[in-house]
Amino acid sequence: MMVEKSSKLRWLLFLPQLPAGNSTARVSLWRQLRSVGVTSATQGAWILANTKRSRAAFARLSEMSRENGGTAVVFECVTLDGLSDDEIIGRFQADRAREYDEFETRADRFFAEIEKETKLGKFMFAELEEIEDELEKMRSWLAKINERDFFPNQRQAHSKQILSACESAFRRFAEKVYEHEQADAAGSPER
Repeated sequence: MMVEKSSKLRWLLFLPQLPAGNSTARVSLWRQLRSVGVTSATQGAWILANTKRSRAAFARLSEMSRENGGTAVVFECVTLDGLSDDEIIGRFQADRAREYDEFETRADRFFAEIEKETKLGKFMFAELEEIEDELEKMRSWLAKINERDFFPNQRQAHSKQILSACESAFRRFAEKVYEHEQADAAGSPER
């Protein structure tokens, strides 16, 4: 969900506190924070743009903190001392850039797998299903990255192009599998 950059953005600052001995809750909270696309203001302080979706996410995470014996406070602010809007946006974009980098690495492995199977002539439905499953995972993952990319730049568009190239490579491989399977069926004796 893209956030429009006005002259002054409004931010939500989330400050959770969990009991020191509950590492499971800490890890779970951290994972949930990352999944909604937060960036860090400082250790233990998390930022999101002030949107309806962000307020709902922080409300849910506040409840999760309380359920695990902790506390959480959410502040609405226009500025954060020591951080300009551009610096905060830069942090969000850097976080997403790392995710887009990982997506691109996974796409490289996807292309390499298709190339390997093609060189080996393994045009079988089992291989096709395996590759299609990977493509579905990539689609889902990129959708999640895009959803938390509040300040998209060229990286989002580039990753969408990479996904499109993956889909094209999959279609070409699928065509070869169908051709191979049809040739095998035509050449096999009747039962």
